[in-house]
Amino acid sequence: MNKIMLCIALIGSALAGVTAQAQSTAEVFPNKPIRFVVPFPPGGGNDILARALAPKMSEILGQQVVVDNRAGAGGNIGADFVAKSTPDGYTIVIASNQVTMNPWIYSKLPFDIAKDFSPVAQIASVPMLLAIHPDVPAKNLAEFIALAKTKPGSLNYSTPGLGTPQHIAFEVFNFDAGIKVTHVPYKGTTPSIVDLIGGQVQATIGTMASLEQHVKSGRVRPIAVSTPKRSPAMPDTPTIAEGGLTGYNVPLWYSVLAPANTPKDVVAKISAAIRDAMQDPQTKAQLVRQGFVESYLDPQQMTDLIKQDLAYWQRAIANIGLKLD
Repeated sequence: MNKIMLCIALIGSALAGVTAQAQSTAEVFPNKPIRFVVPFPPGGGNDILARALAPKMSEILGQQVVVDNRAGAGGNIGADFVAKSTPDGYTIVIASNQVTMNPWIYSKLPFDIAKDFSPVAQIASVPMLLAIHPDVPAKNLAEFIALAKTKPGSLNYSTPGLGTPQHIAFEVFNFDAGIKVTHVPYKGTTPSIVDLIGGQVQATIGTMASLEQHVKSGRVRPIAVSTPKRSPAMPDTPTIAEGGLTGYNVPLWYSVLAPANTPKDVVAKISAAIRDAMQDPQTKAQLVRQGFVESYLDPQQMTDLIKQDLAYWQRAIANIGLKLD
């Protein structure tokens, strides 16, 4: 064999080895537990979804999927932790559409949503619910708006924190209704609802999942949902648009993101596990009872949605003039 042929043979052997190694790596993923970061405290929509999905994903992938709550800075701490993690599929984050709002709210972010993540899947969406304390003298949206106009700035609303989708949704509501209900941010969903129940604040916009049990018990009064269509979980509750604010539409969707440059085959495997977990009858029934709507999107569809929502929220947040440092 001459030198040229020998070189060709050696190169071919090396390439075959690389290919085999890559295939082997893909085939063995995952070979250790996966960290599923929730960038908020327990009790909110992100946490409820992650904990509903993790057991079934563990079963499908053959490795434990461990939920890890890393709260703070409106979800930015947990998201940044994942953005800076090794892009191998073993650290992922559940993120709401807050990630498409934050670039227009914060003057500085530690990550770039369009560059620092590999979208894995959309999991679900959920209408948000505008609810008030039962002692508030308003039975519907029109009466609440009228009350707020007679007492500008004297009514308060709670949210899980500054810059959260709930915060943005209420500020859009304030803007569209021409009212001023004062924001009181909390560190998570649970304390924000506890103070609504206790009457320390008069209103909130929260997820169906976090408010449903309190609506059923009569401790809070639902007056409108944030999406154009009524929720099957609360079909008697009208939409904000039906209440007179035509065009109001602030849904809340949840996605899973991995660090940028995570191998595409690994992303695809996690995405397929999420899809199959969401189709599990027991998991699906549990989430439907809590007001979630299964709305799986694959990695490319999720990428397209993020791009679309970034453009939408750039305009909407400019309208309400909200900026946070």
